[in-house]
Amino acid sequence: MYDNEHSQDYQQSQYSEYVAHRDNTMVMEGKILIVDDDQDILTAGKLLLKRHFSQVMICNSPENIPKLMADNRFDAVMLDMNFSPGESSGAQGYNWLKKIQEIDPQSVVVLITAHGGIDVAVEAMKLGATDFIAKPWQNEKLVATLTAAVLLGKTRNEATELRYTNQLLAQNTNNTQQQPMLAQSSVMQQVHSLIERTAPTDANVLVLGENGTGKELVARELHRQSLRANHVFMSVDLGAMSETLFESELFGHKKGAFTGANEHRVGRLQAANGGTLFLDEIGNLPLHLQAKLLTILEQRKATPLGTNKAIAFDVRVIAATNISKQDLNDESRFRQDLLFRLNTVEITLPPLRDRVDDIEPIANHYIAFYSRKYKKSEKTIAADALNIIKHYPWPGNVRALRHAIERAIILSESEQLSADDFQLSHVTKPKIISEPSITQLSAETAELNLDKVEKSTIDTALKQYRYNISHTAKAIGITRAALYRRMEKHGL
Repeated sequence: MYDNEHSQDYQQSQYSEYVAHRDNTMVMEGKILIVDDDQDILTAGKLLLKRHFSQVMICNSPENIPKLMADNRFDAVMLDMNFSPGESSGAQGYNWLKKIQEIDPQSVVVLITAHGGIDVAVEAMKLGATDFIAKPWQNEKLVATLTAAVLLGKTRNEATELRYTNQLLAQNTNNTQQQPMLAQSSVMQQVHSLIERTAPTDANVLVLGENGTGKELVARELHRQSLRANHVFMSVDLGAMSETLFESELFGHKKGAFTGANEHRVGRLQAANGGTLFLDEIGNLPLHLQAKLLTILEQRKATPLGTNKAIAFDVRVIAATNISKQDLNDESRFRQDLLFRLNTVEITLPPLRDRVDDIEPIANHYIAFYSRKYKKSEKTIAADALNIIKHYPWPGNVRALRHAIERAIILSESEQLSADDFQLSHVTKPKIISEPSITQLSAETAELNLDKVEKSTIDTALKQYRYNISHTAKAIGITRAALYRRMEKHGL
């Protein structure tokens, strides 16, 4: 076990981040690869450097470099420039320098040769080498050069991870527009009361509700009113995340950890450190991944793929799902130990049809919003149109109402939105139907109108799967995003 050294001096503290004590010898946390065809050089280099660095690997053939770099993350590579007898041009070293950079553009390479010269050094630097060491080397100079190289390598890695973290944060910010929670109904006032009482704590919260009821808005409001408000709010859509990428996205990975892992990536747990992690559609997570998530949440540590070092994180977890409470309590569908971990506080959002008093203020808000967005004079809503939207069941809830208003603003040619602008009047009294298979067509679609066939199929599938977007999209054979677009198109 190593103990971290600390210093008041900035430069010294920067160094001590990677320094530890081992047998009363200062050892830098760093992995070095030495590539040389001379076994004596490899032996001497390893004996010297292992007294100063935590890991030193040797290789007598450059042909092994790709495999070694695929299996390991090196902070610095010492590379000989000549591998054939009688060769002194340095061309072999230049070629392997290029290949190393192709494998890992962030790699730090120090070239070594017995035929040193200013021209060789300049050319090496032009090609991307970090430094240049001539044989025979001075031990102190070699250690100093490798120390600087390892620090540079770690700085580059940290910069890459920071860049990816910023990309995650930017993506997370852009994906969700800041929307107010508009609510004056009594049932929503109860929700607001729960938010106000729960937000200042670090208690985990489970938000239940149908699609489109505003579960992420509740999560963001909990974060805004919490003691973590000045830190990150990270949203993760588990329903849209493939099983194969679950660990990589949440825990992060190192370059080469799996096929396609071409760079280091920070996991979302680490990116959200100090803030709030919102796990949307947690009910769609398979049981074996639920077990992994439970372990991580209990230990508060995550191990990036490709490493053995666990990274501690500090996040407040808010989860959400559209599946019923009955399904959540089904052990074959959802782990009860994970449920107990997540639902310290439980907030249930009512569907829009049960909060009719909120429809008018929500409608007025989005009428003003989309009027500004599409540079139109702010419209009003006619009494008959208001009556229709108040009595419409809104299976897509607030999201569906928002899309209907956006469409009405775009299509309306008058200063007042009429009932026809919403295209809802023909379905204000929806017909009760049985639950046929999604491939069956009703008599209405027999006229072979493609739009009607598509609408009927989606409507039937939504009902069959109780408006679970992920399950409906999978059954129909389209993506979630494509399903949302078609629901908007048909007013579903």
